[in-house]
Amino acid sequence: MTKDELLSGLPAKFHDDLTPEIHTLLIESKKTIVVLDDDPSGTNTVFDVPVLTDLSPDTIKDAIDEAPPVLFLLTHSKSLGTEQTTALHKNLGETLKEFEDDIIVISRSDSSLPGKFPLETNTLREALDIPKAPTLFIPCLEADEPLTKSDFQSLSLVDIRSGDITTKLADLPDGSTCFVDASSLSDLNVLSLALLKSERRFIIRSAASFVQSLAGIPSRPPLEPWQLQDLDPNPNGGLIIVGSHVPKTTDQLNHLLKNSPNLTGIKLSVPDIINSTFNLKSTITDAQTALTSGQNVVLFTSRKRIDGDDDPATSKAVSKTLVEIVRGIKDRPSFLVTKGGSTSSDIATEALGVRQAQVLGQILPGVPVWTIGNETLHPGLAYVIFPGNVGDEDALTLAVEKLTP
Repeated sequence: MTKDELLSGLPAKFHDDLTPEIHTLLIESKKTIVVLDDDPSGTNTVFDVPVLTDLSPDTIKDAIDEAPPVLFLLTHSKSLGTEQTTALHKNLGETLKEFEDDIIVISRSDSSLPGKFPLETNTLREALDIPKAPTLFIPCLEADEPLTKSDFQSLSLVDIRSGDITTKLADLPDGSTCFVDASSLSDLNVLSLALLKSERRFIIRSAASFVQSLAGIPSRPPLEPWQLQDLDPNPNGGLIIVGSHVPKTTDQLNHLLKNSPNLTGIKLSVPDIINSTFNLKSTITDAQTALTSGQNVVLFTSRKRIDGDDDPATSKAVSKTLVEIVRGIKDRPSFLVTKGGSTSSDIATEALGVRQAQVLGQILPGVPVWTIGNETLHPGLAYVIFPGNVGDEDALTLAVEKLTP
């Protein structure tokens, strides 16, 4: 059954554009939407928004004191164990509790993955001391802890497309979990408007699209090439790091290798990395030589799956190697693309030293670009965070073409 067939018997979408009204309400409220993001790709629907990877209490408090409409906190909890995730969200909740009247908290996870739900939202509810707050789940993802059907409330498409769900939100039982059905941005906007008008507090678990809706951020075309270039001309090539192993990423990598001129491909053998026979120094030299000659360089992990691929120790060893390579390349690339959420997070925080960044926009739909801060290895560099499962086969090639002067 197609999506259109599934929705055919339901009311039509609410056609009024609520975005300006939502944005006005948020600004008038002087509240900040604080997004706890388990993966840096969660910025793929917003622009002109700050991101913090330094989650120390003082840094967070200083950022909220500046009252931005939206603030992303990169938790990277996707790569953490249960105890680490609990401790992190407890600490974040305790820091944010000081601003309880000035913030709206969203726990953001990839729309195709369960993430750590309801662990993260339950921990936040306790730390924020809002035991009566219902949890809104947008969209419905599978939970990694058992929930019984009696725990669920719901906001159906019929409810949402009535245009007013104020009463439904007010009537949700204290501490309940409500699953929200929404199939479009206009559906989400109905919910956003009602939330901003409500005096009730909620815990929100959502995918990236709801952040755009609740902030009243209009959709904007992808960035133009001139918006992505260094202010000072840089003759060096760009650097592309491919760590994701999902099939779509492999297809995009193969397309790039076959169709991109002026490109040097360097394969990193995962077995060599695991067996400590990988030649790090030679790889850094080869990459830097190609970059400074004006070649774009793509560093990619070997694609063939091996025993132990799913072992966290393997992922950690590969990540450490990628970080050391990027750190070891001293010359500034003209751009940097990382493929895969975990790869993007590790390169940003551990290789580049990003503590804060600004979301510039999207180079392609669903592919965010950050401008990284002055504290980093390459201040002001255009940093492209390319999720593993986003885009058609030629998407990575198109992004590199747009970035190449």
